[in-house]
Amino acid sequence: MSDSSTLPPARLRPEAELAREALSAPVLARAARLARWAGADTRVDAGGGLVEEQVPAAAEQLGLTGDDAAALASEAWRIAVDTGLVEITDEEAGTVTAGEDLALLTGGSPQDVLGLWLTALEAVLADASVPDLDDLVDAMAEGGEVDLTSLDWDPEAEAEFLDGVLGNLYLLTVGEDGPGEARVPLPALAASVIVPGDMGEPSNEVLEQVSDAMMRLDDQFRMLEPVGLVEYQPVDEALMADADEEPAAPVDEADVTRYGMVRLTPLGLHGLRARLLDAGFDAPAVGDLADKGADALLDGTAPYPPGAAHAETELWLVGRGPLAAARELLAAARGTDPGAPLRRLRCQQALSLVGAEAEPALREVLDDAELGGLARVWLTEHGARDVPAPPQEMVFWLTIDTVAAQLAAEGNSEELRALVEGLARQHSGFFDTAWRVGHPATPDVLEAMGRLHPDKRIAKEARKAAFKARSQQGG
Repeated sequence: MSDSSTLPPARLRPEAELAREALSAPVLARAARLARWAGADTRVDAGGGLVEEQVPAAAEQLGLTGDDAAALASEAWRIAVDTGLVEITDEEAGTVTAGEDLALLTGGSPQDVLGLWLTALEAVLADASVPDLDDLVDAMAEGGEVDLTSLDWDPEAEAEFLDGVLGNLYLLTVGEDGPGEARVPLPALAASVIVPGDMGEPSNEVLEQVSDAMMRLDDQFRMLEPVGLVEYQPVDEALMADADEEPAAPVDEADVTRYGMVRLTPLGLHGLRARLLDAGFDAPAVGDLADKGADALLDGTAPYPPGAAHAETELWLVGRGPLAAARELLAAARGTDPGAPLRRLRCQQALSLVGAEAEPALREVLDDAELGGLARVWLTEHGARDVPAPPQEMVFWLTIDTVAAQLAAEGNSEELRALVEGLARQHSGFFDTAWRVGHPATPDVLEAMGRLHPDKRIAKEARKAAFKARSQQGG
């Protein structure tokens, strides 16, 4: 994806609900508890971490036990420092006090809470990109030399790998045909960033890379679940019984859940969208256009999948009178620019959600060359009386406009192929008339019909008509 890529719109939960999720996420909840626990006797080292002798008390405060209690307590403290929940008041003495931002957790707005959570998320993501340093720690404890090159670790590449995986998880979550809130198998997610899109059967080398990526992601998602980014079912420990072997990618769908399953939480969806926006991506959310004009609605929803465009339009219509909304939509749908056909298709779809009260607006444009056709369709579908029959020129103009819109929305889809076949079958001599239609998209539409129609004779007719249309338009 380039920085100018437009992603499908995310359907976000209300910020108040997301803020409650953020407050209950273990990582932020523990950091807040330690911030409230810290006092005049709390001491930190030169790096801002709790001094070693105070870690057990912090772990006890958090109710943590077991081998990882100290590590979790130290992480909670570091998150408290990173988010400003505690502040180091005297670096030399190593003393701390509650930070100004601590009050935001109880008295701030949902945006304040989510801002703190995003800071915590960035800290956890940075940690997740760092390899396991246990071997280095052991070497240091034994007085050995530490060789960072032996890690084969490229911090930039590792962060890019994790960002790529999370980006694909985001796309799967917001995509119209994706799993939505369903869980994604870890092998499929790993393969999405490892296996080239044009590769048929993956080679053994590529499968080994997928397996290695799965193990890295298993560690990373275990770290990312407590911050509330994902819900994660880890890889079955039995598959890793032999520490010297990486588990092979599953070949049977029945056992795929044993290899890890992950789902982006609603809070995680909000967090990844915020990161994408910061990175320069166009990452819209359903509802972004609700307070904009009809021109922004029709242009903005042009690249949206049908379901998302429908949801966005429903929100836009809330609070608007049907007649005024219809007039605004029709005015915004006019134009001869390349985006106009798809704009009119989105207008037609929006008008299907408007009640019969909008009828006067549609009757006002019956004689409009660009809107008269869709106005007749709407009036007929709504059972209106005395709808005048369209002149042949308007029928053909609407046909070209409709195919141009479908081309822009879907490309060479099966639905469009069926539409093209139907048009050629229903209208004998279609191409003899179609090339004369004064629509800017006529040559392109006829060329597409020639490309899509399976009958070679009809396809040839379409290409000839496209040539005539282009000559007529002087191009």
